[in-house]
Amino acid sequence: MKKILLATEKPFTAAAVKAIRDEINNAGNELVLLEKYTDKSQLLDAVKDVDAMIVRSDKVTPDVLDAAGSLRIVVRAGAGYDSIDTAYAKQKGVVVENTPGQNSNAVAELVFGLLVYAVRNFYNGKSGTELKGKKLGILAFGNVGRNVARIAKGFGMDVCAYDAYCPKESIEGAGVKAVDSQEELFSQCDIVSLHIPATSETRESINYALVNRLPKGGILVNTARKEVINEPELLKLMAERDDLKYITDIKPDADADFAKFENRYFSTPKKMGAQTAEANTNAGIAAARQINAYFATGDTTYQVNK
Repeated sequence: MKKILLATEKPFTAAAVKAIRDEINNAGNELVLLEKYTDKSQLLDAVKDVDAMIVRSDKVTPDVLDAAGSLRIVVRAGAGYDSIDTAYAKQKGVVVENTPGQNSNAVAELVFGLLVYAVRNFYNGKSGTELKGKKLGILAFGNVGRNVARIAKGFGMDVCAYDAYCPKESIEGAGVKAVDSQEELFSQCDIVSLHIPATSETRESINYALVNRLPKGGILVNTARKEVINEPELLKLMAERDDLKYITDIKPDADADFAKFENRYFSTPKKMGAQTAEANTNAGIAAARQINAYFATGDTTYQVNK
């Protein structure tokens, strides 16, 4: 029997926890919970004797990995895994996996919830615009980007995409126009939705020069990662261009005063992309199944630190 820790500072729903527990128990393993923890010492204590971990946005740092002497696998219930020190985990012989695609529809629907709110002037009573006929640019055409494209077509939007790692043929096979660069994407589209991970290549890549390519009335949507935005440069640009809007489910740095741009900026109180009952359950069950498969057969299909 393997001991699996579900460590979530922001807990799963009760229904999701039950589904995860059932999946783990049915494979003959044991699930233990650490929910709503308030101090890292609680996490360090909880990992001491576990064989596996399921986390959400919880930080799995070197000290956590050092404290977990029996740990063999960590699964991030979601797509992004920048909260986990994957390189150090590899040094320790710990497999790190994610659960790609499980939250993608939830994030895509959030994009359009934010967009409708923005184009209707945040429901301030003044006349807004419609999404139909607007050109939407999708930066990164993975699971979320594909779902965004699907929904955009239902709104009657023209859809373009750029992804440095996705062949043009794959993008256009989904009925989306592929462009040659992110600069072209920003220049051609009324709205750009970001779905890039936070990597050494992408951090602060959404900067003054790039966003300034948006046409008059342009909208930037970020449901990806805060780190990809160059916040000081975006602040400067929005101060210079009173036609731009920025909407996101990611709180900016404390000193980045986007809120001063009334009726042009909106942020949810916390990251909301995966905050649906369905996404909670799907990602949690996927994580449990992947851990069970790893211990049963050595399966590492979703390993991200090979």
